[in-house]
Amino acid sequence: MNASFIRAQLQKLKYKQEPLQVERMGQDVAGALLQRDRLKLDTEEISFSHAKGALLTDKKTDAAGAILYLHGGGYCCGDLVYACGYGSVLAADTGAAVLCLAYRLAPECPFPQGLEDVLEAYQWLLHRYAPEKIAVAGESAGGGLVFALCLLCKERNLPLPGGLLALSPWTDITQTGPSYIFNQEADPSMTREHLNRFAEAYVPREEERTSPLCSPVYGDVRGFPPCRIYVGENEIMLSDSRRMAEALQTAGCDCRLTVAPGMWHGYVLYDLKERRQDKAAIAAFLREVTA
Repeated sequence: MNASFIRAQLQKLKYKQEPLQVERMGQDVAGALLQRDRLKLDTEEISFSHAKGALLTDKKTDAAGAILYLHGGGYCCGDLVYACGYGSVLAADTGAAVLCLAYRLAPECPFPQGLEDVLEAYQWLLHRYAPEKIAVAGESAGGGLVFALCLLCKERNLPLPGGLLALSPWTDITQTGPSYIFNQEADPSMTREHLNRFAEAYVPREEERTSPLCSPVYGDVRGFPPCRIYVGENEIMLSDSRRMAEALQTAGCDCRLTVAPGMWHGYVLYDLKERRQDKAAIAAFLREVTA
């Protein structure tokens, strides 16, 4: 896809505030468009206590490891079709088994219910794969859940995964970083008003929003596995990635942050010809963890 074309389309929709059900339908359509090579993948539907999952595996590959993929959508949008969109790309690019999860959504199921679903899915993988061969990947809110899962595993003395991938992660739902100010106009797709709506739905009690399990940037990240973070230079959430990377690096973790010039929120999902190097690097990192 061409970056300038996608940016123009996103800009047209930036200030539209649709009812939540309309936003959910739109995101599900986007997920269907993202799916790649699904005919070459085996799909096994998984039922968890309160959530649905789909395990995508390459028919020609016997992977030693797996990826848990957590979709974005502000904790309020995204179903299994949407999750399988980029999840199928990861499966095709890496050869690893990819477990796509449709965790419970707010406001019907506020924090911590979605995170509990993520933990259950991760434990399902732990019964089938060595923890060091599991990567956890997520975009936007799913990127926040990547780090929240690791914090929860530390609390419960569960083994941490072998690698983390966060794409434009939302790690501070209190929106205190400076990019929420200086990138307000530069961001073609996201506004603070939009994020406030999601934050209020996900964590209705404002005093709970600085909990590390809601906003992982406030958590103790010592001992976290190798991590790769990709974010657009123009995102209002840019500070979330920078602060998360700084915290991980300060704690001695192997964390590499890529800030893509001129890019926007979740740009990696669009398979832009201008950023094919990121796509290749992501696949290489995940193969290193799961191969």
